[in-house]
Amino acid sequence: MPQIRLSRRDPSSTPLPYTASPLLLFCRDISLFLRYIWAIPGILLPLNLGQTTPLDELYPSLGGLVSFSVQLALTIAQIAFLISIPVLLLLLLPTAWIIAYVFAGFALNYLICLKLLNGTERVLVSQVPVSSPSDHERECWFFINGVANSKYWLQNNIDQLAYSFGRKITGIHNRTSGLVFDLIECLIQRCFSYATGDIRSAYVLLKKQLLSPSCDKVVIILHSQGGIEGKVYTFGNAANHFNNPRQSSKCDLIVRSIRHIEHYANSQDAVSYLGVLHFTDVPNRYLGRLFIRPGSGHMMNQHYLDTMFTMGSDHRVLDSNPFMDMEVDMKLASNGYDGDCELSLLPVASLDSPTSKDSPKSRVHLVKDFSRLWQYRNGGSPDENPSLLD
Repeated sequence: MPQIRLSRRDPSSTPLPYTASPLLLFCRDISLFLRYIWAIPGILLPLNLGQTTPLDELYPSLGGLVSFSVQLALTIAQIAFLISIPVLLLLLLPTAWIIAYVFAGFALNYLICLKLLNGTERVLVSQVPVSSPSDHERECWFFINGVANSKYWLQNNIDQLAYSFGRKITGIHNRTSGLVFDLIECLIQRCFSYATGDIRSAYVLLKKQLLSPSCDKVVIILHSQGGIEGKVYTFGNAANHFNNPRQSSKCDLIVRSIRHIEHYANSQDAVSYLGVLHFTDVPNRYLGRLFIRPGSGHMMNQHYLDTMFTMGSDHRVLDSNPFMDMEVDMKLASNGYDGDCELSLLPVASLDSPTSKDSPKSRVHLVKDFSRLWQYRNGGSPDENPSLLD
């Protein structure tokens, strides 16, 4: 059976701190982007068109076809637009003409995205029926989408999340400007601490719920760009850091502001290359437990939820799937593993099993044993005092 090695983060690699000069950070990010530009087409792969379900991004529905076609056309047009600007400068055209051309290009792009992809609503709510137990009424679940996500795809995302976890999900739309412009915005956002509209909307909603006496738990699920007793779970995170300050200065009492953070990434996800997979080895740079699945793709439903929280025909998450059933090499556990969150579950080609089949007392640990988010599936809730999850 394929296995995953449980290992501590490697502190030997030290990229620039996120508090460095914004211009220097931006230049380094451009260099990082160019290094992995070959992997950008992998955002869509594998296509698996014959296995898509109605909530998947590439399912051949009218809304999905419109979203994909417009994104494809915008990607081609935006690349041509960006190339044309230095060409116009070299031709020594009047500055006023170039400014008017650039303004017209951005204005046309905005109108196309507004009418065909984004709409005017910033906040959406899942529309599928869920039978939530009464003890879930004091929970608030939020989702912020990533790059190149239309309103139609966001609705599908939160509907599948609602099915998967048996809760109503509130989606905060990180509006798209087209894939190329979204990636540029992502670099600006993380290098210059630029708060986009979805961040401002999320701040208002989260603050309201965190201060509300009717809410005991806030769960935030983030995808890609989108990075109290809070729980945060990210998929394909594109951020260059992820903080979780201590609430106590006492060395013997480590209590974080956010109770639980988990990051899920595909090992060949181009956006994850630029984010969590690149920065996770820096000490105290990326707080939270990291789960890396062998595979590619960046789309939330099709490449993450379908593979990590696979649903059956009844819209319930199956008790098993190839990723969650992968064995975990627990050699670290016998070498001082203390259950902290600074651990990564990394895919490896082959390993000798850490447990012996001849020993009935030995237990094989699976990925699902370490995932708190897995315990929320189908309306469940995790044990608040588990030995592996905390």
